[in-house]
Amino acid sequence: MDSALVIGGTRFIGRHTVEELLDHDYHVTIFNRGSHENPFMDYADVHHVRGDRTDDEALLSAKREVEPDVVLDFVAYHPDDVRSAVDIFADVDAYVYVSSGSSYAADDIPKREGVTALCECTPDQAVDDSYETYGNRKAEGDRQVFEAAERGVNAMAVRPTVVYGPFDYTERLDYWLNRVQEYDRIVVPGDGTNVWQRVYVEDVASLLRLVAENGEAGKAYNAGDQNAITLERTVEEAADALDTDVEVVHASARELSTVDLELDDFPLYRDYPHVLDTHRAESVGWESTAVSEAMERTAAEHVESDRDGSDVGPDRETEERLLDVLDTV
Repeated sequence: MDSALVIGGTRFIGRHTVEELLDHDYHVTIFNRGSHENPFMDYADVHHVRGDRTDDEALLSAKREVEPDVVLDFVAYHPDDVRSAVDIFADVDAYVYVSSGSSYAADDIPKREGVTALCECTPDQAVDDSYETYGNRKAEGDRQVFEAAERGVNAMAVRPTVVYGPFDYTERLDYWLNRVQEYDRIVVPGDGTNVWQRVYVEDVASLLRLVAENGEAGKAYNAGDQNAITLERTVEEAADALDTDVEVVHASARELSTVDLELDDFPLYRDYPHVLDTHRAESVGWESTAVSEAMERTAAEHVESDRDGSDVGPDRETEERLLDVLDTV
């Protein structure tokens, strides 16, 4: 049985990746601070080592204890995190850094690995913790992976776009699932045709495993649903998954302003399309789950959860005021 060290591993993408590894006969060790509930507490093939990934001594100690074949790094949020990790794990069979589609600087459609420019990262951005520098820091982490590969380290990166699926603590899709489940009429910003490609969480997990097993050192692999869909289509898929009907009402920027809302106040709205090419991922044997199937699984878990997305989008009272305005136009 191969051994995998998962840095992170108890929340969303990491949680599904641990399940993916277990399904493919890995012995898994989770390394984290233990600040979140561990869903694998009673799993015989999942060991937990407590420690801070920013502490190099703790990371080195975990490596010596576990002697992993592969390392999957979910919580490298700063370039120095990656720089340390590729040194500490230089001799493992594979080190896979979880990067992001946000590392791309250009607005190419689609964004291609090795072609589309990456974000620059200044020294100040490299140590920042704000959302505004997230893409810069992830891009610099990618460059650390590339440089490590040139030194002979079998290091690779996976760049997911917006991830959705069961146990998503961001609640971005929960907002729309809740709206569809609870109301007959809902507002979709703009004309509904904006595209912000997403990727189902189980597909990210499978790609991470496949890259660890079959990836090429120094390469990045995009992760995105092979069929990107619009926001309105997302709402329709959510309604189908919940076996309900909903009337979509479009609202322009001007109409939204009547109730002090903006287009991007709505989760999963992005004015300019964001789409990642997935050919390189397909080259290691990966494919994405059909959107309808992924949405059904996501909706089923949403119904059983207490997440409603109320903190990530407009409140219903404001939405109803907007619907009243639109009805008078």
